[in-house]
Parts: sequence; C-alpha cells; structure tokens
Amino acid sequence: MGAKFDLYKDAKGEFRWRLVASNGQTIATGGEGYKSKDSAKGGIESVKKNAPIAKIEEK
Repeated sequence: MGAKFDLYKDAKGEFRWRLVASNGQTIATGGEGYKSKDSAKGGIESVKKNAPIAKIEEK
C-alpha cells in the first residue's frame, strides 16, 4: 500500500487533510481548516499538481 490522503473533520467542524505514508506516519498536512469538503479536496489537488515540479530551497 502506498501513501494516502486522509480527509476528515476537526473538533471545530472544519475539514482538514493529511498525507500519510505507507508506514502510517503523517508526512504532510494542509496546515489549515477548510469550511467545505470541496475546498479541502482542492488543497489536496493543488499538492498533487505542484509537488512534482516544486524546487527544493535550502535556507
């Protein structure tokens, strides 16, 4: 089994997502709560689209 995105509601009733590796470790989160499920899904789609082309910047 590979990595997966978990989409869930938090204690405030907002939608959140996290990317979970095959070993169960969270490796990324959206960092914010979304008012709608569709907005949270949009965040996931943005990561899927942009991560493969993102540069690494050392600071």
